[in-house]
Amino acid sequence: MPIRLVRGDITRFPADAIVNAANPELTPGGGVCGAIHHAAGPSLAMECDLVSKWHGILSPGEAVATGSGDIVGARRIIHAVGPVWRGGMQNEPETLANAYRASIEAADELGLLTIAFPSLSTGIYGYPIELAAPVALRSVRVALARANSVREATFVLFDADTYAAFERALAEQQRDDPATGV
Repeated sequence: MPIRLVRGDITRFPADAIVNAANPELTPGGGVCGAIHHAAGPSLAMECDLVSKWHGILSPGEAVATGSGDIVGARRIIHAVGPVWRGGMQNEPETLANAYRASIEAADELGLLTIAFPSLSTGIYGYPIELAAPVALRSVRVALARANSVREATFVLFDADTYAAFERALAEQQRDDPATGV
């Protein structure tokens, strides 16, 4: 199955790449971003600073890869910037889908096989989880179908409510289209 859901801590999940719910400046933050920076150690912040100076501020929907610092289970961290929720009328679904797709494209360019995602934009960025989960699953399914190397995506979801929302969205997508393969 190319898409899986698990409940847990993404910093301890074994995957070629884990995705960070990054801010545009790639600086350490709170939530998933803070946990990843803490687990990766100070070398990640230094590398992110260099990437930010080279690339500039990321726009919502973009992603960039770095090393994984001290995180043992991952070879790379892909920093994806999701949208801030502003009521859904400012292209938030498209931007969120782009962040997931850009993450898989970055992993694919590196020849990676597996990728682990948190729920992007549903923390301090305020995207309602019930609306974000279907977008995340659909965009990852489409991106996996186009990928050359990435074969499996896992959503590593920290809390029970987020996991339940993704589980409902996955069940609904499978019911609506059993051929989705998710």
